[in-house]
Amino acid sequence: MVSSLPSLPHVPGTDPSSCILDAFRTAIAKRISDRLPQLTIEQAYSGVDYGKKGVDFTVALPRFRLPGKPDELAKRVLEDFQPDSFIASITHDKHFLHFQLNNASLIREILNQIHTLTYDSPSRKPSYGANTIGAGKKLVIEYSSPNIAKSFHVGHLRSTIIGAFLANLYRACGWEVVSVNYLGDWGTQFGMIASGFEKYGSKEELSKDAIKHLYDVYVKVSKEADTDPNVKAEAARMFKRMEDGDEGVLANWREWRELSIAKYIEEYDRLNVSFDRYIGESEVGKEWMDTAVERLQELGLISDANGAKLVDLEKWKLGKAVLRKADGTSIYLTRDIAGAIERWEKYQFDKMIYVVASQQDLHLAQFFQILKLMDFPWADRLEHVNYGIVLGMSTRKGTAVFLDQIIKEAASVMHEQMKRNEEKYKSIEDPEYVSQEVGITGIKIQDMAAKRINNYTFNWDRMLSFEGDTGPYLQYAHVRLTSMERKNPELIPLPPPSQIDTSSLTESGHARDIAILLGSYPDVVKTALKTHEPSGVVTFAFRLAHAISSAWETLVVKGEPDLEKARARLWLYVCARDVLGAALRLLSIRPLERM
Repeated sequence: MVSSLPSLPHVPGTDPSSCILDAFRTAIAKRISDRLPQLTIEQAYSGVDYGKKGVDFTVALPRFRLPGKPDELAKRVLEDFQPDSFIASITHDKHFLHFQLNNASLIREILNQIHTLTYDSPSRKPSYGANTIGAGKKLVIEYSSPNIAKSFHVGHLRSTIIGAFLANLYRACGWEVVSVNYLGDWGTQFGMIASGFEKYGSKEELSKDAIKHLYDVYVKVSKEADTDPNVKAEAARMFKRMEDGDEGVLANWREWRELSIAKYIEEYDRLNVSFDRYIGESEVGKEWMDTAVERLQELGLISDANGAKLVDLEKWKLGKAVLRKADGTSIYLTRDIAGAIERWEKYQFDKMIYVVASQQDLHLAQFFQILKLMDFPWADRLEHVNYGIVLGMSTRKGTAVFLDQIIKEAASVMHEQMKRNEEKYKSIEDPEYVSQEVGITGIKIQDMAAKRINNYTFNWDRMLSFEGDTGPYLQYAHVRLTSMERKNPELIPLPPPSQIDTSSLTESGHARDIAILLGSYPDVVKTALKTHEPSGVVTFAFRLAHAISSAWETLVVKGEPDLEKARARLWLYVCARDVLGAALRLLSIRPLERM
């Protein structure tokens, strides 16, 4: 349904067709620039901010640095003001002007836009909250990147969760995204496994669960290496044979790699994460590694230390980094440099993001600096999105920290909780699936709730509680909204938006709070693109869930005798469900319909 609001001048960078609040902000900016002609509408628009404590939008007059006192400027803006379709009132408070929007247009326009972009969008996919900021641009994003032959350690979990969110976010903002899982499938540890497999390996165990079996072999052989230096020497010899292309060792390694990737794909699927490409350190071409060393040698930045090649980055306060070991084998800094060059050759990206823990800040800074020193014009397109560590993540018995065990545990705790309500439990078609999804939501929300740079302590009780700001609480809010249509079959299907009278919603403060929150979702997405923080989207989801929870008692649908009112309220709840669902999907969470 097309907006019925009067037309306004266009402000660059705004798009009322995807974010209706842009139209209301433009109307405020027009009022200000009409009354204070020294300001263009664009300048005025940049000063329109969300208000605090029940105020829709606020403008701080001193920020415009105009001649005259703020009181005089405010007087000019307020002079002969008449409420219109956009602005209901303006109040002057010291240096500020507070704007309240027209309730009737605000609620109607927001619900119309959500409905149109969810059910009738040009792309045929729900697209409320999406935008075209990145149209025509390409992002390569590397995340997760576990090591083959080691179980998917929870240390990789944060990279996976944050990376999947960023890939979804950039797609929602119009970018073409290539998501890459850069597997640790090369290096001395494979020499360890290759030598250990001859003693401890079993083809049968390998086919059952390659990742676990190879990890067990690695643990056993590492234990030996602690007391016997020959074990490490043998491992180094084995890896040298791999680097030299010895088929005898490489055939086994290939099998381990394929079986491990198949197992990883299964684990990622449970997490609702997928990748466009799996590439490994092993695939990085040797010629680019040699080029890197040669170029840095020409620049006089390479020094020799007992046969190893070091690059001197002291000038940039980045210390010295090893590029090549004394035995001539590569290390992962060299492979990262060569990998970046190959990706540029293949994708010609506008941006490449590495989602890697903050413990690797120095490594990434060295890697980026070396690419700049090699004079690659695209070196400044690389970005490191970092994050803090998870403290105390283990099963409740305090044992291993493998992801599949954590997921199983979360699912079983949820399953037990669900069984306590027999009646509801019977109505769930697949309780195992539901308990797993709620468990995974708990893990993800606990991870994304705070700023990503913060370390956090993994807390089972808090993570799986339905009370407070947790993943299960958000799933419950979505399920409850979804149940509204099932519980009110006489109102379904709802008539088209043009035939739903929303005027009764303007009398409710709760309806207005929900509507303006729903209207702010496209802004939440844009802000997340600037900050790379999933926490802003999580906070939005909680604010929306709380606002809905506060409304249930007063905005009643079932038993409301006035049909027009009941329909308008149900439509508000359906739109809230659609937006909460969109936010959860952006966070890589599968919203549930029953639990």
